[in-house]
Amino acid sequence: MNESSAKIASTRVSRIIKAERKAVYHAFLDPDSVASWLAPNNMRGHVHAFDAREGGTFRMSLTYQNPEHSLAGKTSEDTGTFQGRFVELVPDANGGTEITILCEDIPKGIRPEDNELGCKESLQKLAAFLE
Repeated sequence: MNESSAKIASTRVSRIIKAERKAVYHAFLDPDSVASWLAPNNMRGHVHAFDAREGGTFRMSLTYQNPEHSLAGKTSEDTGTFQGRFVELVPDANGGTEITILCEDIPKGIRPEDNELGCKESLQKLAAFLE
C-alpha cells in the first residue's frame, strides 16, 4: 500500500426516513429534489448530470452559501464537485426506508468527520423534506 492510498478516507451514514416509501424513492430520482436535500445546511446544491437508473451516475456541486466558511480542498475556493452512482433502486420496498450514504475516496483536504457531519445534515434535510 503506498502513502497516497493509505490516506484515502470514507464515511458511511444511515438514517430511517419516516415517510411513504414512494415519496422517498422519488426524492432520489428527481434532480431538483436531490439538489435541495443533499446539500448540507451551509451549502447549496447544483446538479450537472443525472442518470437515475441502476448503474447510472450523477454529478453535482455543493457551494458554500457563505464563502468565508469554505474549507480548503474543494474543487474551487468555495465549491466541491463530485459524482455518485446509483447502486440499487428498489421502489416501494417493504419494512421501512433506510437510506445509506457511502462516500469513498474523500479528498485529503476534507476531514472525514466534516464529511460525515455533512452527510448527516443531508439525511436530516431529506427527512424534513419528506416527513
